[in-house]
Formats: sequence, C-alpha cells, structure tokens
Amino acid sequence: MSELNPNPKRLLLRSSLILISVLILFAYLISMISGTLTLISVGIALILLAYFYYRLLFRAERPMERTGTLNFPSVYITVQAVLPLLFGFLALYEGIKELQAFSIAIIASGLTLTFLYNFFAVPLAIYHKFRELKDIAKPIPLYPSVSIIVPAYNEEKVIARTIDALIEADYPNKEIIIVDDGSTDRTLSIALGYKKYGVKVYHKENSGKWSAINYGLKFARGEIIVVIDADSIVGRDALKELVKGFSDPNVVAVCGNVKVLNRVNWITKCQALEYITGINIFRRALDMVGAVPVVPGALGAFKKKALETVGLYDRDTIVEDFDITIKLLKSGNIVLASSYACVYTEAPQTLKDLYRQRMRWYRGNFQVLIKHLDSLLNPRYGVLHRLTMPYVLSSMVFLPLAGIVIWVSAIYSILIGAWLPVLKLFMIFVILQALLSFLAIDIDEEDLSLVAYSPFFVIGFKHIIDFLLLKAFFDVVILRRHVVWTRARRIGLG
Repeated sequence: MSELNPNPKRLLLRSSLILISVLILFAYLISMISGTLTLISVGIALILLAYFYYRLLFRAERPMERTGTLNFPSVYITVQAVLPLLFGFLALYEGIKELQAFSIAIIASGLTLTFLYNFFAVPLAIYHKFRELKDIAKPIPLYPSVSIIVPAYNEEKVIARTIDALIEADYPNKEIIIVDDGSTDRTLSIALGYKKYGVKVYHKENSGKWSAINYGLKFARGEIIVVIDADSIVGRDALKELVKGFSDPNVVAVCGNVKVLNRVNWITKCQALEYITGINIFRRALDMVGAVPVVPGALGAFKKKALETVGLYDRDTIVEDFDITIKLLKSGNIVLASSYACVYTEAPQTLKDLYRQRMRWYRGNFQVLIKHLDSLLNPRYGVLHRLTMPYVLSSMVFLPLAGIVIWVSAIYSILIGAWLPVLKLFMIFVILQALLSFLAIDIDEEDLSLVAYSPFFVIGFKHIIDFLLLKAFFDVVILRRHVVWTRARRIGLG
C-alpha cells in the first residue's frame, strides 16, 4: 500500500492529470467516429452528467449526511439509462457511413459504452476520497457492544487464522461467536480450542450459511452485529472503522473493504484489481447516497434491531449478503461503506475455482433481482429504485452482452482483414483502462503494480466474467434451473 494519509492537494493534482489524460484520449476516440449526430449525443450526455453531479453535490438536501432521500426525477434516470444506447446506435450508424465497416463500428460503440459506464462513478469516488480524508481522524464518541458472528462449514484450513485476527482486533467491547454449521472436518474441534480465550462456539446441523447466521443471532448480545466469513482476516482497526459509520442514527449497515489476500498468480491479481476498480469505485459513489447494494459476507456490520425488523436472513437465495442488504434498503434504511475497515480474503486461484465461486455469486444475484423486482419498478423505494438497482442490472446484463458482442465483432473484423483498426481501438481502450485503474488504485491506497493487469479488463479476464454472468442469467432467468451453493476450495495461506 501507499501512504496511509495521502496529501489532499497531491491527490487532487494526480487525479486531475489522470482525468485530463482520459478526456483527451476519449476525445481522440470520438474523433474517429465523429459526426454531427454523434457529437450532439455526446454533448447531451455531458450535460446530463453535469446535471447529475450538480444535483448530488449542491442541490440535494444534506446529501453528505446521507439522508437517503435524494430527489432525483425519475425521468432523468430513464434518460440516463437510454442515452448510452442512443449514443451507441448513433456511433454505429456513423461508423457504417464513414468507416464502411459494420463490425468496426460495433467494436467502437461497445467499447465506448463500456467506458462511459465505468467512468461515470470516478469523479464521485474522487470527491468521496476527499471527504474521507477529512473524516478519518474523527474519534468514536461511543463504543457500542459488538457481536461478531462467524458462520463456518468445513473451514479447518482457515478458521484458526480468522479467529486469531478477531481476537487481536482492537475493540474494547466485543464478543466472538463461531457457528459450526454441521462441519464434517476438524472445524468444530479447532474452534473449541479458542473457548479459553472467551470465544463462544455453537454447533448445529448443516442447513446453510443463512441459517448459521440466524442461529448465531439468537445468542448475540451486542447492539451491533458484525458478520465475517470464516476465510477472512480482519484488519486490526476494522471493527472501530465499521462502528464509525453508525454515528448517524439512520444508518443500519456498514460494509467493509474487501481485499485479496493471496495475490499469487494471474487470476488472483486480476481479482485484486477487480475488487479495487470494478467494485470499490462504485461502492464509494453509492456510499454518498446511502445506498450501497451489498454488505459482503467477508465483512459487514448491522444494527441488530434492523436485522430483526426485516425478518433476519432468508433461505430463498444463495447470496444472503446481497438479499439482506436489499431488504434493509427497501425498508428505507441507509447502508454505507467504510474504506478503512479492511478485510483480507482468499480469492480463487484456478479457473475451476473461479467458476464455482462466481456461479454462486451471479446465480444468486439474479435470484435477488427477481425476488426484489419491485424495487426496480416502484418509485417509492427512492434512490434504490432510481440509482442503485439500475446500476446493478446494467452491470449484470447490459455490459456483459456488450462485451460478448465486442469480442465476436473483433474476431470477425480480424478474419476479414481489418485487424489494424481493431488493434488501434483496443490499444486506445487499454490505455484508458490503465489510467482509470491507476486512479482507482491511488484512491484506495493500493499496490500500483496491479496496473499491469488492467489490459485484461479490456480483453481476457473481462470476457471470462462476462461469459459467467451471461451463463448465470440463462440458468436463473431463462431456464429457471434449480441452483445450489458452490464455492472455491480453501488454500489456507497464512
């Protein structure tokens, strides 16, 4: 990591230089497919984007205190969703007209749409970082009682290090609860060895992670419930950082900042960068409106009363963390994120394990979208309806489709001999992605060497993820298959 408390002026200078470089390169890209209609479309997009930021930062009532009641007009969000499609079709039309290459125009349009989507949250993330630097030194006025629940099933390789980290975590008023969900290995016996340190250990028959968490809640005495996966290692100050978020009485949940522990090969390093650029940037943006969509199982904190009010965890999806967060948001509550409440988790190290992990994530995510479809359609859900759920839907459906179309078009273009325009377009977007990755890494104070893996988010790793998302979509939405819990095997690194 870089310096813990970076100089705000230095951060502003670096961010400004990167953004200017991005805009210049993007302007050059637009010039490749320029025309009257395209330029008008881009102009409208910039005006609407400026309007969005104006409403968010200056016109919303006390947005920085995250009241969760930002009054964006629904028609604006509709236009915001439709405009990229309009721009894409106009770029496609003019690409056909000027470049005389249908496939090249598709590639240019698809890459541009993907870039605009990813770029949308970056200025918000930068603003969020500046606000965060001002708040980092604020002391915690009170230390509410915290109960930490660790659901565990066959975690003998990792459970000891997880408990060790929790014992070492700096918090004055905590209890640690391990719930063994019918493990068939040594998980229970290892956990029982920590009872002498005050760790509470409970055993139940296997019935799923959701059930294990609910079981632990029966014994939890804390006002704040912290849920941690059994393969996660919390930072020493993570609990204190999570609790800071509850200084606003309207906040009911705070999610931690998940980082990849085992950065040992191409797959895990791509995931480390994915967590920083593809997840953390948008999480910062959505934190500003109090509507972070997922409090991850790796590390998240909840008010116990809020969990009880929404009926605890449900059994009807395989991603209990996404489901419980949407339930809380639908109840009109505020969900925030903490960048300094860090937790380190194992990432899959092989394609087979990545497949198993992501199939559970993505299939479960579509289950949640179907279950909470009303939040997409009903304006009464406020910012969840206007911003958060449209973002989730776009990232899970529209962008993967665009990625597959780009890939097919690129192959076709190369086969017909148009390899040079394809290479030129991809090189431009590789540079753009590298600049945005550098900015995201700088904001999150992370390892700059990960920038070397940014090209794989234009071609390679991105298409693996797109394929898995689309497969999950067909499995759950189209074919209505029964889906079961799958997970990557544990490595047990120290």
